[in-house]
Amino acid sequence: MARRSTTFLCQSCGAVSTRWAGRCDACGEWNSIVEEQTGSGIGGGPAKGKPAKGRVVPLVGLSGEAKEAPRFQSGIKELDRVTGGGFVRGSALLVGGDPGIGKSTLLIQASAALANKGLRSVYISGEEAVDQVRLRAERLGLSEAPVALAAETSVEDILATLEAGPPPALLILDSVQTLWTEQADSPPGTVTQVRASAQAMVRYAKKSGTAMVLVGHVTKDGQIAGPRVVEHMVDAVLYFEGDGAHQYRILRSVKNRFGATDEIGVFEMTGAGLQEVANPSALFLGDRATNSPGSVVFAGLEGSRPLLIEIQALVAPSSLGTPRRAVIGWDSARLSMILAVLEARCGVRFSQHDVYLNVAGGLRINEPGADLAVAAALVSSLSGLALPANCVYFGEVSLSGAIRPVAQGQARLKEAQKLGFDRAICPQGTVKDGGKAEIAADGVQDLAAFIARITAGAARKGDAPTREAARTPGRSAG
Repeated sequence: MARRSTTFLCQSCGAVSTRWAGRCDACGEWNSIVEEQTGSGIGGGPAKGKPAKGRVVPLVGLSGEAKEAPRFQSGIKELDRVTGGGFVRGSALLVGGDPGIGKSTLLIQASAALANKGLRSVYISGEEAVDQVRLRAERLGLSEAPVALAAETSVEDILATLEAGPPPALLILDSVQTLWTEQADSPPGTVTQVRASAQAMVRYAKKSGTAMVLVGHVTKDGQIAGPRVVEHMVDAVLYFEGDGAHQYRILRSVKNRFGATDEIGVFEMTGAGLQEVANPSALFLGDRATNSPGSVVFAGLEGSRPLLIEIQALVAPSSLGTPRRAVIGWDSARLSMILAVLEARCGVRFSQHDVYLNVAGGLRINEPGADLAVAAALVSSLSGLALPANCVYFGEVSLSGAIRPVAQGQARLKEAQKLGFDRAICPQGTVKDGGKAEIAADGVQDLAAFIARITAGAARKGDAPTREAARTPGRSAG
């Protein structure tokens, strides 16, 4: 009989320890270590006797004929864009997101679209009954699609069902936390069960050539629940982002072995399901107030797609000893850096003001090219001056106050021109690169000189900026 031993596994990161502790030493989570029984099964080595002899693997050179991965498109262009051109046969994808954000809705739409094309699609739900999935399909108008549906959580039963017929083109498992296998002696949802179940299903996908999609729960920190090893086992990891108060959803690729990472797809949640957004820039700028101080348009880049996004800033006098710094959709540490550069290099003081920064539309920005737009929005709100509505901003701000170039500047300018903008404030290096964008690109090299131009324009127009904002930048540029 195989010998069993007791181990203690962290349910957050999968770290193994020899005894129980209140806090995991690997990830720092509290009360996440659980006692589990482990045997000498898969991955545990031989129970007795000599170890099995391995086979000889052929070694080849780097040169040779390389073929692209075989793909099939789902018909949902935004989903195909994020996956790199469609689903790859024999690949495994992990999709995560907050509850109710639209993961199951998008996947059942994708399975129905493929089934209508004649490709076999199987949807296995471990959280909902068959009738619940049918009701959702009926609301979406997809009840007539020939999708094979089942409600099951046992990995052995799922594999037996799949092997009884031809392998499907697309297999969806919702969700990986509900799966369990007899190979692991642990409750469903634990690290051992999630890891063993995912490994068994990935082996089936690789062997049969089925494109498999695993749905994962999300923790309070926004990360996919379960051990990080599951993310390493799959070929692509997709995150669903969005705020419940907005109807827009962002599908972001953070890992993709068959395509570009940081690619995004934009969807709009409607009564008929998730609808594709062909022009996200126009959607994010649809309700923009053009004469409001603190509002600027940032020419950003998400993956290979240029996007125009509105950045809103509000600077208000504070009655607290420590002013507030609130950020939505951007890195709070980077906001602190921009405030420090504005104060140290440009002389603009924010020590007596609360600062609120928001990225409109529920989008989250990760690139440093938004530094210049954020700085312009902060100074605009502090001075009470509305910046020109026909201008976009982008550029990285260094600690010395210099404006550094960012990637694909000409693509950003062309996107701004397409939406009717005729002026751009950008790094000097972007202007030198040239290009065919018919837009007036004004290159800047120093943040202090740019801030001085903003306040000088306010004085010429007879506006009434705050005394502090108007005085200090002019002194630093003088």
